[in-house]
Amino acid sequence: MSWTDKLNDTRNQLRALNKTIPDTTRAFGALGKAVKEGGVLEFKTKEFVALGIAVAMRCDACIVLHVEALIRAGASREEVGDVLAMTIQMGGGPSMMYAAKALECYDEMAAG
Repeated sequence: MSWTDKLNDTRNQLRALNKTIPDTTRAFGALGKAVKEGGVLEFKTKEFVALGIAVAMRCDACIVLHVEALIRAGASREEVGDVLAMTIQMGGGPSMMYAAKALECYDEMAAG
């Protein structure tokens, strides 16, 4: 499955979840908005943190959502690589495997 397919599947799954538990998903969305718009770090930096956590937690759906956000925020492949290197240092072998997935995702999504 391509990362584009994974992104579309993830969005469809989230839409179904939103219909089932709208109050919960709306509250979670508000939290996300508050975190991304508040504070002193810029949006791209926050998305780098989120990508590192997504890789460490081994969440493909999270990886594709945050890679998409990073591409929209203008993140370069080199910047993503730096984040992945730090994630590998902190998470060891399992993070290395998911870092490879995240870089593959970036390359596919950035190519359009």
